[in-house]
Amino acid sequence: MIDDALPPPAAAPPEPPAQGLPSTVRASRGVGARVDIVGMCKEYIHGGRVLSVLHGVELHLAAGDMVAVVGASGVGKSTFLQILGTLDLPTRGSIQFDGEELTTMGPERLAMFRNRKIGFVFQFHHLLPEFTALENVMMPGLIQRLPKPQVRQRAADILGRVGLSRRLTHKPSELSGGEQQRVALARAMVLEPALLLADEPTGNLDRHTGEEIHQLFVELHRERGSTMLVVTHNLELARMMPRTLKMIDGGQLAPYDEVAA
Repeated sequence: MIDDALPPPAAAPPEPPAQGLPSTVRASRGVGARVDIVGMCKEYIHGGRVLSVLHGVELHLAAGDMVAVVGASGVGKSTFLQILGTLDLPTRGSIQFDGEELTTMGPERLAMFRNRKIGFVFQFHHLLPEFTALENVMMPGLIQRLPKPQVRQRAADILGRVGLSRRLTHKPSELSGGEQQRVALARAMVLEPALLLADEPTGNLDRHTGEEIHQLFVELHRERGSTMLVVTHNLELARMMPRTLKMIDGGQLAPYDEVAA
């Protein structure tokens, strides 16, 4: 257990209801990142031929923006998100994060930057099965070698905020699908990242549970101020975002008026 030497957590507060979580809880509001993408291209070599997945992608996110990206399967949405999250590099183009160029960073510096500045939520929660909910959420802080008592408290606080104050010691196999995704969201937000990226975050959930997770995204964005970009097929989630873009073949992004209407 990663926190055997830590003091026990304080008694859990009353569990908030699963839906309509109160938005009166206010954390210290973080500062979202300004992101500028210019001429992003991604190519692969397949069978001796160049396969262009993204070509000339342009996107500008102001600090604190909340944006949804929709589009058909296979147009490059997930590839775009992986590159924006520094999990992959573009073949060409520029990605600036608060004026700092990411494409020229070395692997070690890029990994440190990613852990410090970017939070991820995926369709599959990717929780570590041998660790509890609390320990999973502590991981980003432990990787940064922050003091364990501080990391533990922050993890317990954000788990309480997403309605899991009574599930701190439960392992992923002891949680429902919706609870697992709440843990994943808490893990992504525990260090209040400047940029939160989500790839089909409700794709494996039933409609009711998905709506609860949608609402949590909106509330946590309002409370904590991270710049947020969500890739989704779910138009209900897209309609909750102030700005929605549609990706077409080649990765071109354009306003999606049908969703916003």
